[in-house]
Amino acid sequence: MWPTPRIVGESFLSLALALLAVGAGLADDKSTAQAVGIGLAAGLLSLLRRGLPASTLLATAAGSAPFFGFAPLLLVVAWSAGRRIDGLGKAGGVFGLAYGLSLGLSVALEPHVSIELLAIAGMFMLVAILVPGLAGRYWSQRRTLTDTLHEYNAQLLREREMISGQARMLERQRIAQDMHDSLGHQLALIAVHTGALEVDRELTGQQREAVGVLREASVAAMHELRDVVGVLRDGADAPRPAQGAGAGGEDPGPPSRGVAGIENLADTSRKAGADVEIRRSGEARTLAPTADHAAYRVVQEGLTNAHKHAPGASITIGLRYEPDSLVVEVANGPVPTPASSGVASGCQGLAGLEERARLVGGMVHAGPTANGGFRLAGVLPYTSSGDGFPSPPPGDATPTFVATTNDFRAQNSAGPAGDSDPVIDWNGLPKELAKAVNRTKRSNGIAIGCGAVALVAVVLVIGVVIAGVFIVREADKAMIDPEQYDAVTIGQSEKSVRGKLPQGDSFLNTGPGDGAPPVPAGATCLTLLSSDFGSSWDAEPVFRFCFKDGELIEKKSFETT
Repeated sequence: MWPTPRIVGESFLSLALALLAVGAGLADDKSTAQAVGIGLAAGLLSLLRRGLPASTLLATAAGSAPFFGFAPLLLVVAWSAGRRIDGLGKAGGVFGLAYGLSLGLSVALEPHVSIELLAIAGMFMLVAILVPGLAGRYWSQRRTLTDTLHEYNAQLLREREMISGQARMLERQRIAQDMHDSLGHQLALIAVHTGALEVDRELTGQQREAVGVLREASVAAMHELRDVVGVLRDGADAPRPAQGAGAGGEDPGPPSRGVAGIENLADTSRKAGADVEIRRSGEARTLAPTADHAAYRVVQEGLTNAHKHAPGASITIGLRYEPDSLVVEVANGPVPTPASSGVASGCQGLAGLEERARLVGGMVHAGPTANGGFRLAGVLPYTSSGDGFPSPPPGDATPTFVATTNDFRAQNSAGPAGDSDPVIDWNGLPKELAKAVNRTKRSNGIAIGCGAVALVAVVLVIGVVIAGVFIVREADKAMIDPEQYDAVTIGQSEKSVRGKLPQGDSFLNTGPGDGAPPVPAGATCLTLLSSDFGSSWDAEPVFRFCFKDGELIEKKSFETT
């Protein structure tokens, strides 16, 4: 299916060629019906030139001999055929046959044309057929070569992206190793020391409980560090061990970093003296690993902010399962006593949560409440396949989350959702990249072919220029202006008259032609062509000078066919 601009362009071109053919037919003294028929034929052939390039070229070449109106169409059809006929041998055969048809029909219609004029006409026919065909073929080959270079460039960009990805992976593995070696060691020391303090008999029960909270926190931090190291090494969420399946029968540690681990976060905060309540509503649904982790991080960040900025305030954790998404929120009441101003804050937690929610198609909101407290909430969509992208909500439910305009899935409209590789923008090329793999040797042949086409075109242009100069010189031998004709008077000597006029020995001067008046008895005549145009396409103005006994006895001006 052609796009609308191409349909409009083809229609306009066909109409223009048809009108040109009609005008040329009328100027060639054809009847109105014949001129309209020539125009309709030209318009039809113009429309068929894309689907049937070889047949259209042969038909146009054959019609250009009897009908002058096919001349503009011949140029367009030859250019189109040069682009679309596959194979050098087939193209050469078709163009050779078209040239032979055009020249042969021209000779058959004008059998008395001189050899010289026939050679010039053949040269111009060759240029009219071959040069547009060579230009079209050169354009097609150049476009093929350009597309191939673009495809190779796309392949190089993909390879560069792969190399960059490998470099990033190596750097992440190095960072993971450093975190494991440094932070893991420090957290292990904290866990060992707090474990030793917990069994110290000199500690009171409340102190022992506080030390237990520290030990559990350090153990949980070690588990999270292990998960983060796994993400850095593998580039995806690290696999979580099954419950009760720790290595060597050991305790697998706290629940996974998801909704299942929120209860453990609340217990840890309660042991630290905070009043934490969890409220659940709706039917529990399964989230994708990334969304599940984001829900855990929202609660973790909310509890951390509440402990830092509102110590002693009551905390409420809400898990509300909506038809299309999970709404998780952490809200704390007003602060009983002002928090210490020395509490450190990196101001990066909320920004990180917003990015996590954005990547799964959700959003995060944080702000004060009406009673003087603070609320942190996240809206996280469900997924049916666990691929990290939201699935359509059941029924006619309206989603409560909106993907931002800068979402990474919208960076490449040509690819599927979630594909953010900018290199595949070249997939819209007319040639598939798979074809370009085997074109290394062909590209050299295309370049040589383009050079040969350019060389042939230059030779033909030089030939046309030489032929044009030759015709001009021959015209000077066979043509005079009407002023020269008027300057000659009857009774002048033959020698003086011939000295003022050309000799007429040119292949362009084919004689008086049909319709010439009879020659006076015993006289010899010099027939010359006029530089003016005749009254019609078939009429040729002629000047004739007749001499007898060494003087001019007659001069006549008439038109022949």
